[in-house]
Amino acid sequence: MTHSPPLSAALWVLIVLQGVMLAALFAGVAPHPPRAIALFAMAPFLAACIACAVAALNLKSGLWGKVLSGLAAVMALLSFGPQKYFDPAFPEIWPAVIAAQLAALAIAANLFRPKGIVS
Repeated sequence: MTHSPPLSAALWVLIVLQGVMLAALFAGVAPHPPRAIALFAMAPFLAACIACAVAALNLKSGLWGKVLSGLAAVMALLSFGPQKYFDPAFPEIWPAVIAAQLAALAIAANLFRPKGIVS
């Protein structure tokens, strides 16, 4: 299995969104993510998310490419998932939230599509 254009595009969407959020965090430009949450500091988490998506792009075939693509989507949903609809900052961040959710949906659809269907 090689990555289809929609899967590669979805991974790139996540890389760009997370990179911009990381830059906003470093620059202190609102709305930026909090420096830390109860589970971890955000900068290392965003760096790990970006690294996972880049690795998935580089492993274009096989089990590890699928695993890392799925992991990249799940990690992105920790930052951009449905819980963000209840965040007070949602009116400022909704474009990124919606884009990340659509990218995660595209990744899931690509990973679980029946064999033989070309995208």
